Amino acid sequence: ALPLFTQFGPDALEHRLADSRARALITDGENLTKVATELPNLAMIVVVDGDSGGNPLFWPSLERAADVFSPMVTGIDDPALVIYTSGTTGRPKGALHAHRVLLGHLPGVQLAQDFFPAPGDLYWTPADWAWIGGLLDVLLPSFYFGVPVLAHRARKFDPEEAFALMARHGVRNAFLPPTALKMMRQVPSPHARFSHRLRSVGSGGEPLGEDILDWCRQALAVEVNEFYGQTEANLLVGNCASLFPVRPGSMGRAIPGHCVEVVSPDGHAVTAGENGIIAVRRPDPVMFLGYWENPEATRAKFAGDWCLTGDVAVKDADGYIWFKGREDDLISSGGYRIGPTDIEDCLMKHPAVLMTAVVGAPDPIRGEIIKAFIVPRPEAATGPPLSEEIRRFVGTRLALYQAPREIVFVKELPLTATGKIMRRELRRCN
Repeated sequence: ALPLFTQFGPDALEHRLADSRARALITDGENLTKVATELPNLAMIVVVDGDSGGNPLFWPSLERAADVFSPMVTGIDDPALVIYTSGTTGRPKGALHAHRVLLGHLPGVQLAQDFFPAPGDLYWTPADWAWIGGLLDVLLPSFYFGVPVLAHRARKFDPEEAFALMARHGVRNAFLPPTALKMMRQVPSPHARFSHRLRSVGSGGEPLGEDILDWCRQALAVEVNEFYGQTEANLLVGNCASLFPVRPGSMGRAIPGHCVEVVSPDGHAVTAGENGIIAVRRPDPVMFLGYWENPEATRAKFAGDWCLTGDVAVKDADGYIWFKGREDDLISSGGYRIGPTDIEDCLMKHPAVLMTAVVGAPDPIRGEIIKAFIVPRPEAATGPPLSEEIRRFVGTRLALYQAPREIVFVKELPLTATGKIMRRELRRCN
């Protein structure tokens, strides 16, 4: 099966349907118009509602089906899902997962949602169910445990409506991606205006930062459990506030059932406190079988038995893992190797900053300089004085070499369909 975002446009859909050589497609009349007609492998389109365009309709087809259902016999390593990567570093690749992937996710879901399930639990996420986070962190584990999931169809995330929705329906558990939390922080006095019943909140996909975690404690009255994974191997590292202290800025510890380490590019564990690449050792229940029909990219993903995530982090003496940035997002400036995450976390503490992303820009003397793209708050007066104030703000709190030398104020940041910042698009602006 191949889950697809309803927000995808024709080009994104065509790439995934053609690359996967999908044989059948289930969609609705509204999205049918996006599907290219020149897809030779697509033998059947079934339409759920709306104008079917002459294609079979879903519900009448079910009514004509046989009363007896014979389940397929599958093994744990038989192919089950193709989920395409977000495309933050290049063309999206199809990650092929086995049937074991659901069972492999359960410990991480239970910990991230503070010993999920509990009586009265009701789960909601604004994340699309076609993303590995929405599908395997929320929807399918909830079905497995018999917990209801709140479905809410929205064209665009509305932070005010998110608070109202959780209060109106008594949501108990939520997976709120960092981008959603950063937008929700702009809602005035949510604790006074909305009465909610949240008992647990998990977040992952991008680093949160200490400032957002502090706000969540006040506004949501819960400790957010940040976790980590990627499309190829999800829910590897996480927090559980009911079990051990959450350290702001850390993604948590390796979740039971996964051998996670911070390693060198050749697959050797680095010492505590040293930068390395987050890696998970095979066999692992959530690890992908490989990239769809791309053995070369699959081989490049491994160093021996270690699956290299490409994410740079530090592991401390207590086993907590601290994200530093994508390997290809590190900035080389004046001899320093600088990760964008610490700078972005610091920038988010400035009262004029709503959202931000940091990249490296070419420089003839330093190799690269730090360039910050900032979405300012509506009341902020942008211009050279604010830029200089922000530079001093970062330089005094982190270090002078970590202060952005160039600041660009923008209306919005380029995001993937899953809410991740597309840094390569920002680097193209250089």
